[in-house]
Amino acid sequence: MTDTPTPVLAPATFQRRLLDWFDQHGRHDLPWQQDRTPYRVWVSEIMLQQTQVATVIPYFERFMARFPDLRRLAAAEQDEVLHLWTGLGYYARGRNLHKAARVVVEEHGGEFPLHSLDEMAALPGIGRSTAGAIIAQSQGRRAVILDGNVKRSLTRLHAVAGWPGRPAVERRLWALADHYTPDHRLADYTQAMMDLGATLCRRGTPECGRCPFSDVCVAHARGEERRFPESKPKKALPTRTTRMLLLRDARGRVLLEQRPSSGLWGGLWSLPQFDDASALQAWLDTHAPGSRLDAPGASFTHVFSHFRLEITPQPAWIGSLDSIGEARRWYDPDNPDAVGLAAPVKALLASLATFTLDMPPGP
Repeated sequence: MTDTPTPVLAPATFQRRLLDWFDQHGRHDLPWQQDRTPYRVWVSEIMLQQTQVATVIPYFERFMARFPDLRRLAAAEQDEVLHLWTGLGYYARGRNLHKAARVVVEEHGGEFPLHSLDEMAALPGIGRSTAGAIIAQSQGRRAVILDGNVKRSLTRLHAVAGWPGRPAVERRLWALADHYTPDHRLADYTQAMMDLGATLCRRGTPECGRCPFSDVCVAHARGEERRFPESKPKKALPTRTTRMLLLRDARGRVLLEQRPSSGLWGGLWSLPQFDDASALQAWLDTHAPGSRLDAPGASFTHVFSHFRLEITPQPAWIGSLDSIGEARRWYDPDNPDAVGLAAPVKALLASLATFTLDMPPGP
């Protein structure tokens, strides 16, 4: 078996068909296509990883309003960056965006190392495809991309067997992507490849009748569009359980603690978490003696890529607290701080009124 499937079209023909389609049907008015700087392209590419355009647009616009350039992003506190990321998900992207901005300022004088694909790809959270997209779209230089949309289109076009996450399959797709990438109109070409997968060659319901490659697509000829790309071999998701402590003081503020910088919800602010009710009670007995518990709230499940987390909220009023500690803070739901919150924590804070525990008398 060769590494590269036989191309279905000559590169020039493929490029002409794609760009003709893009000129007529592609997306030309996305916010990051205006004033197309490396910084704006980079932020958009990171936000678009595993997230749809319609979801990203308002986040991108708010982010640009607050951090219009790389140096302002690098100078910001992580809490503020993650606050603007709250709700967008995959928070490692936000942490890496902030980290990469500081690396560019500290090690590259505030300018992206656009002369080197390898140096770009080595920046936190970027990688080979995102580096190629930044270079191609902001500089108009030839660079190859292979994001999820491109993988899906090329996999169907050539009926490439196997899960694209397997190294051998990914190598074949990179070779195809390189084969078709032109030396001209690079910004339009890379956008066109992403648009083709996002608007026509969609995951569930591809619109083959409108596709400029339907006459040469191997998967379409076989009637096997839904087979490709092949899915990652499934494993049953394990379920973990946690108790989230909704500990409030006499002013109605809620105790939050910051998660470690890496791992689950890294760097975000969360409710204190415990494996079970006895561990939660032991913590209260040690750190907040005299606290009063209400009945636990209804449990709900938050799904991650590798496991399911069953969360049970436990409301309580504080008696006294020995020390709040450096990684904790009181959060006022009526005057919320600009901090990054894990999605289920944000939802619980928004639903505090559903917990019926009467506030204890003030001092």
